Amino acid sequence: MPDEWNAAAYDRVADPQARWGAEVLERLPLAGDETVLDAGCGTGRVTELMLARLPRGRVVALDQSAAMLEEAQHRLARFGDRVAYLQADLQRPLPIDERVDAILSTATFHWVRDHDALFANLAAVLRPGGWLVAQCGGFGNIARFIEVATSVDPDFVRNPHNFQTAEATTTRLEGSGFVDVRAWLSPEPTRFDPGDPFETFLETVCLRVHLDRLRPDQRRPFVRAVAERMPEPVLDYVRLNIVARRAG
Repeated sequence: MPDEWNAAAYDRVADPQARWGAEVLERLPLAGDETVLDAGCGTGRVTELMLARLPRGRVVALDQSAAMLEEAQHRLARFGDRVAYLQADLQRPLPIDERVDAILSTATFHWVRDHDALFANLAAVLRPGGWLVAQCGGFGNIARFIEVATSVDPDFVRNPHNFQTAEATTTRLEGSGFVDVRAWLSPEPTRFDPGDPFETFLETVCLRVHLDRLRPDQRRPFVRAVAERMPEPVLDYVRLNIVARRAG
């Protein structure tokens, strides 16, 4: 799976992810002086909101994509040394020397293939009693959209993501040292403006992995064909929500 994104394009189109992220952030208890890991910060839109709740705190902004981190640095420059930027793979032990007080993650975990490694690595850098609050694509996410894309191209990369159930996620979190675990799925069907706005979103987000395998001259026609075959410009999003605390 390609690690890089068109970060500038993502920043322009990712209003749904930013909206969900703001809602998820409200679930994270913060006193204002913590150090928080943003696990999959993207272009920093939700990170910016979190820093407003941390007037005396710091954020470790982590992403696997160098382009996303560069975009985040531009957005968050005014926060100075209250933000540390870290390019890292969540499937590998995280190079964080001091444990963080909390972890937030939005629209990221479904890009991580190994959730056992993911939760173990997060637990290793979270202080005892610290909260993990997250949301990502869950079981059934964009299932109808995947059917449409496959009808356009039978070789469509059907599932480059890891869409998990709430039950399996709860078991994994508890096995990684988390307690007070709550995990649940919530449907979030999302409508887009038709035409170019919808096609640009599909190209930047949902079809990114498959397009990387096509010739440049095949990419835009494929995106347009998928968009035209959709009954309406609506994506059948399903979100997996996570709230858990690191055992003491």
